[in-house]
Amino acid sequence: MKILKLLIFPLVMMLTGCVFSSSIDNLMSPPKLSVEQEQIYNALTNATGTSISLKYPKSGKYLSAFIIEDIDGDGGNEAVVFYEKNSIALEENTLRINVLDRSDGKWRSVCDTPAKGAEIEKVMISKLGSDDRTNLIIGSSLINRSEKNVSIYSYIDGNIVETFSESYSFIDVTDLDRDNENEFLLLSGASSGGTATAEAYKLNDNGKYYRYSCRLSGNFTEFDSINYGKIDDERTGLYIDAVMGTGLVQTDIIYMDDDGLKKVFSTSEESMSTLRPMGCTSFDIDGDGILEIPIQTIADGYEEVSESEQMKFTEWFFVGRNNKLEKKYSSYYSINDGYIFVFPEKWENNITVKRDSINDEIVFCSYKDGKTGRELLRIYFATDQPSIEDRISNGYMFLETKGNSVYLACIPAQGDNTDGLSVTEGDVAIGFRGR
Repeated sequence: MKILKLLIFPLVMMLTGCVFSSSIDNLMSPPKLSVEQEQIYNALTNATGTSISLKYPKSGKYLSAFIIEDIDGDGGNEAVVFYEKNSIALEENTLRINVLDRSDGKWRSVCDTPAKGAEIEKVMISKLGSDDRTNLIIGSSLINRSEKNVSIYSYIDGNIVETFSESYSFIDVTDLDRDNENEFLLLSGASSGGTATAEAYKLNDNGKYYRYSCRLSGNFTEFDSINYGKIDDERTGLYIDAVMGTGLVQTDIIYMDDDGLKKVFSTSEESMSTLRPMGCTSFDIDGDGILEIPIQTIADGYEEVSESEQMKFTEWFFVGRNNKLEKKYSSYYSINDGYIFVFPEKWENNITVKRDSINDEIVFCSYKDGKTGRELLRIYFATDQPSIEDRISNGYMFLETKGNSVYLACIPAQGDNTDGLSVTEGDVAIGFRGR
């Protein structure tokens, strides 16, 4: 047992990537500025004074208070810095944007402007459509982060000019219609009882915005998960898992072609057919670039019990012909334990599942003529070292790690396999997906 423990513990530590050399103080220290950032910061405080605090974007590619990019297309880099004035009149906005340029090897502040909100949510720098202008796109929010606003700026001849401003729930820059030109994509939650909206913006050669819009399928006010994925070989879709009611989500899918933004689901009823618990998000379960949508069904044998006692399977659907959902896989999806087990084809309509509450394991069994039969597979999410050691010593196979925990499986002795439902270790390894 000691030898086994010595073998397992290093294995778990290697797989989890844990490093214990950093102290709490090191983890809490602010990022150390590079030499160039120090020069920019000194130039900034020369212009604004030292009573400032740097502000860092919460998400996206740019996570520094200092963004060094060519934002005016002159071939040289400018610096964009987000900061907050520590002593300022209450009627003024404390969040600000400063643009600095370099001349004769020295940085100097060129312009300074207030930003909307109190926090920087996301920053993007991109051309849009066919126009050559570089756009500085800044998403910001109030302190509670419940209300968000996006502004698009252009920097020309030492001046920063706002060319666009709107509230949003989600923003991104992408080539959704595959024409080799980027669009600015924006989702807005429903307000005043209306439906949520998707918008895409392009700039023409003269720098004019063209807006494309479509209404989403419900009164979505929040979005649980948003991901890109192929719909087919010709279309890229934005898969939107939107919050619908308490603890539920449903999926809408939008794409873009020469005529603008469009929805896959033509009616809200089609989108409603994807309704399911939160956390059960759309996912490319087989790595083919197409996201599958999970929809829950009641496992055989649980149709007549109360909902709280029901065990459920999850079926995975993709967008097929005529934009209709087609079933691709059946599975068991444990949202709480964070894994999916995709069933081998021979299990289709031939098995059920139960929970072994004593051993805290999920057990898959054969099912025929309304009766539960022999055990086929057990899956266990081990959260402590003694449990890991005990089950491995009793023949459980290793599947995957999650943090300091481990997923394990046991294939019971098969005995009579006349039903053809027995699985091998290879079947189990292929079907298991950690989330």
